[in-house]
Amino acid sequence: MGSMKISDVMDESRIDLKLKGKTKDEIIEEMVDLFDRSGVLCDREQFKKDVYFRESEGVTGMGDGLAIPHGKSKGVEKTCIAIGRSQTPIEWESLDDKPIEVFVMMAVKDTDKSELISLLSQIAIALCDENVTKKLFVTESPSEVIDLFK
Repeated sequence: MGSMKISDVMDESRIDLKLKGKTKDEIIEEMVDLFDRSGVLCDREQFKKDVYFRESEGVTGMGDGLAIPHGKSKGVEKTCIAIGRSQTPIEWESLDDKPIEVFVMMAVKDTDKSELISLLSQIAIALCDENVTKKLFVTESPSEVIDLFK
């Protein structure tokens, strides 16, 4: 347990660098779609509900245009990560009250509690690296996004 690496739970099919949403709800919907289309959810609505529940518990916007929304859910079959970037800044509760453009969303199987903490800390460490965050805002390549987290 606690041994998952971020790059192991990422996949190009779950990276969308041109999200169309203009609101928090639209972005969450698109991000949930990325998980759903890649076949890692057994109950899409339950997962979405759990993402909103987590949002209600506290801020997931880390500041500097980055957010880490996530849900630990019975609706998740396989713990993994999706990354999205919006085409316009999105109003989102964040530590610096600035809008968000890059979303690193985690879908965590409800039995993987230790994995959630491990992945969150790995993501936080990666996002503290300015080289990583700068590239996340500009790269057009899903494979480059995965490389940033290796």
